Amino acid sequence: MEFFHKVTRFPFMRTRKIWYGLSAVLIVASLALVAARGLNLGIDFTGGIVVETNFPQAPNIEALRGDLAKAGIAGAQVQAFGSSRDILVRLPPDPSARGGEIGARILDIFRAADPGVKLQQTEIVGPQVGQELFVKGAWALVATLVLILIYVLLRFTPKLALGAIFAVLHDPICVLGFFAVSQMTFDLTAISAILAVIGYSLNDTVIVFDRVRERARTARKLSIAQVIDESINQTLSRTLMTKLVTLLVVLALLIFGGETLHGFSAALVIGILAGTYSSIYISAALALDLGLRTDDLLERKLTKPEEVDGLP
Repeated sequence: MEFFHKVTRFPFMRTRKIWYGLSAVLIVASLALVAARGLNLGIDFTGGIVVETNFPQAPNIEALRGDLAKAGIAGAQVQAFGSSRDILVRLPPDPSARGGEIGARILDIFRAADPGVKLQQTEIVGPQVGQELFVKGAWALVATLVLILIYVLLRFTPKLALGAIFAVLHDPICVLGFFAVSQMTFDLTAISAILAVIGYSLNDTVIVFDRVRERARTARKLSIAQVIDESINQTLSRTLMTKLVTLLVVLALLIFGGETLHGFSAALVIGILAGTYSSIYISAALALDLGLRTDDLLERKLTKPEEVDGLP
C-alpha cells in the first residue's frame, strides 16, 4: 500500500533554511517554557503517599476518581496494577498527613462503591526517592543519545551522524515544551514515551540515510542535494503511512485510555508529529550543510601495493 500513487518530487532541500528557522523557534520556545514554567512533576519524582487496595470485583476506575474528587482529595492518581482488582492510589506529598489515616480515609471512600474492598498497604514515598528516580530517568535519556550517536557513527559518516543526533534531540525537546506549556503531569510514563519517540524517530532517519547512500552509489552524476531529495521522496509514502497508522492508534489511547495513559499518549502524539517533520526536513538537510559529499557515501576499497606493482 502506498500513500501516493506515484513517486513525488518535492524539492525539500531547496526550502530547508525556512524549516531551520521553524525548528529554531520550536527549540528556543520549548527550552524557555521549561525554564520559565517548569515541568509539573508527578508523584514518581516529587514523592507522596501510595495506597494499595484490593476489590472483590474489578471496579470502575473513573468512578473511583470521581468519588475521591467529591471527597475533597485533589490530585489523586488512580490506576490498576497487577490485576484489574488491585487498585493503586497515589497522592501528592503532605507533611502533615499520616499514612495510616490517609489509607483509612481512602478505604472508607472506596467502601461506598464496594463494601468488600480491602486495604493492602499504605506507603509514604519521600522526596529523596522521587529525586533519585528523576536523576535516573535523565541519565537513561543521556545514555540513549550516546548509544545512538555511536550506532550512527559506526553505520554512517560523522556528518550524517550529527544530523541524526540533532533530529533526535529536536523531538524530545518539543515534547518537553508541550508538557511545560500544558502543565500536564510529567512522570515516569512520560519519560518512557520520550524514549519511544527517540527510537521511533531514529528508525525513520536511518531508513532515509540508507536510501541516500544507495542513491549516491547508483546516481553519481546527481548532486548530493538532488540525491537527498530523491531519497526522501522515495521513502515519503512509507514514512507517512507508518506515521499515520501509528498516530491513529496513539490517538485512540489518548481519547479512550483514561487518565493513567493520558501523559504517555500525549507525549507520543507530539513526538510522532515532530519526528515526522525532523526526519524529512532536518537530519539529512543538516548533513548537507555540514559539507556532505557523494564521495563520503561511497565505499572505498584499499589497494595493496603489490597489486599496483603487478598491473600492466
